[in-house]
Amino acid sequence: QVQLVESGGGLVQAGGSLRLSCAASGDTICVSAWGYYRQAPGKERELVGQITSTGSTSYADSVKGRFTISRDNAKNTLYLQMDSLKPEDTAIYYCHAAGFEGVIRGYCAGTPGSWGQGTQVTVSS
Repeated sequence: QVQLVESGGGLVQAGGSLRLSCAASGDTICVSAWGYYRQAPGKERELVGQITSTGSTSYADSVKGRFTISRDNAKNTLYLQMDSLKPEDTAIYYCHAAGFEGVIRGYCAGTPGSWGQGTQVTVSS
């Protein structure tokens, strides 16, 4: 199974930057895509950014131009670089490794996704 350990959260003033890290262990061959989600108090968890196995990235409109998601395959680590932070970015951030739950044939068929433990990001005004 894939285990994800997150780090990098903290308290930062508006306009500042943080870099979140998500270190993966275990067999990651059946990870279909990597992503970061966030959840603010009283709100639903939302996808912030994702990167596929081929390196294609996408972002929520609210963070485009400010956040960058990347991978270091040698270190088996996912990163989320967050620049120009705003108070509305305050949330618990969770990294995620998508599996192949919807696939019914093949080596990775049925592999579930994995979640990190979450890291708190607080942006003060």
